[in-house]
Amino acid sequence: MKYYNPVIKGFYPDPSICSDGDYFYLVCSSFQFFPALPLFRSKNLTHWEQIGHCITRKSQLDLTDIAPSGGIFAPTIRYHSGRFYVVVTDTSGCGNFYVYTDDINGEWSDPVLVNRGGIDPSLLFDGDKTYFMSNGEDDFGENGISLCEIDIETGKVLSPCKCISKGTGGRFIEAPHLYHIGDYYYLMVAEGGTEYGHTECLLRSKTPFGEYESCPYNPILTNRHLGGYIIQGAGHADIIEDKNGQWWMVNLGFRQIHQWRQFHHLGREVFLEPVYWQEDGWFKVGADGTSRHVFEVNENGCTYPDEPVLYPESRWDLDPKTACFIRCPDYENYRFDGNKVFLKGCDQKLSGKGNVTFAGDIQREFYCTAEVNINGETLGDMTRCGITAYMDENNHYDLSVIRAECGYKISGVINIGGVKLRSKEIKIQDSRIKLKIDAEPQLYKLLAFNGNAWDMPASMESKYLSSEVCEGFTGVVIGIFCEDESEDPQFAEFEIKQI
Repeated sequence: MKYYNPVIKGFYPDPSICSDGDYFYLVCSSFQFFPALPLFRSKNLTHWEQIGHCITRKSQLDLTDIAPSGGIFAPTIRYHSGRFYVVVTDTSGCGNFYVYTDDINGEWSDPVLVNRGGIDPSLLFDGDKTYFMSNGEDDFGENGISLCEIDIETGKVLSPCKCISKGTGGRFIEAPHLYHIGDYYYLMVAEGGTEYGHTECLLRSKTPFGEYESCPYNPILTNRHLGGYIIQGAGHADIIEDKNGQWWMVNLGFRQIHQWRQFHHLGREVFLEPVYWQEDGWFKVGADGTSRHVFEVNENGCTYPDEPVLYPESRWDLDPKTACFIRCPDYENYRFDGNKVFLKGCDQKLSGKGNVTFAGDIQREFYCTAEVNINGETLGDMTRCGITAYMDENNHYDLSVIRAECGYKISGVINIGGVKLRSKEIKIQDSRIKLKIDAEPQLYKLLAFNGNAWDMPASMESKYLSSEVCEGFTGVVIGIFCEDESEDPQFAEFEIKQI
């Protein structure tokens, strides 16, 4: 079996995985974007289809006024007795909670709160008991990975919460997952920070509350020593067994924009590694504990074929099933009709913390083309709309159009750290307005059709939308937007140029 990483591309961090025996299911963090908790399904672990989200209603989650990279952190998905559970932290609101469903293709429940602090929560179903763990302070004031028993019907805490591990000595211990396999309870944690020093470590104990011993192979996964390698930041992992008895690990990682340029803007993505159990009861990951671009896996182990990292070209689309919105969208301002999208603007801006009218899709490849046609006749006198490469409200590259005496005026605006850098304006008369973003690993080009050729009102390096510059935990989302401060805004018509 040969496959290529990442298996899910773009801003889909903190993966967690489970199986109902027929399919594998995976969820990821979503932070300030809504709907929350994107949900994926796969038969073979290498090809994934997004089938929806776990949080789709404002009654489940209210992201009003959420700061960038706030909101929803690090979910865990588990399947138990015919029911799916996802436990997660709302870092800007109610704290730790879980939602559940008996129909993976249907609606999920309203949140069930767990009165425990910390982040990165996880569940272990063990016989007739349910354990809840998170990264934070226990009932005795000790920080680390804390564990308690809960009532899964109500979320009520049933036992004192105790710190069971402080990890192996790396900084920023997080992302705990606990498994009861054979005679041991295995605890996996991430250490080093979700950056270039990221690692995954393993511990085990005969009882859930410890004491835990460290695996002699720790860290079991890291790319921190692979200087000049495109894939970095490997860690924050979950494991699962397939029907053939082969174990696998899903983890986050990210791709640098260049071998020697340590910037990444696509976000943290989902990677897959084979897991091999050893005679001493521990396991190793891959061939040498690293996350690689390509794996060749067989019954005896795996190798890393010597193939160059691929940079395929992709075309951005806007599928209503996978589209994301910023904070709390007013769905009355959106209409989807095939490849046409109608947006009604409001007084909220892309550069603000409000619920701007915005519909986007995650950028999944370095080379990406996003092209839209806007019907200028549907624009009001106070309408500003267009297309954007968006990291957060302070960092985004916009190509927008407004009405003007000449007909229409198209502008490129580069927003870096909240500072607007305006490039040249293009004046056109034709109401058939064509806008395009051409993305490359190290550059974004903002293009407008001017008469009979493409003109470039603005361009800017991709590194200024990277996590190294912007900070935060998200990745670039390419989207269309509409702003309108008039008393009676109308719908602006966008046509998405599809593949």
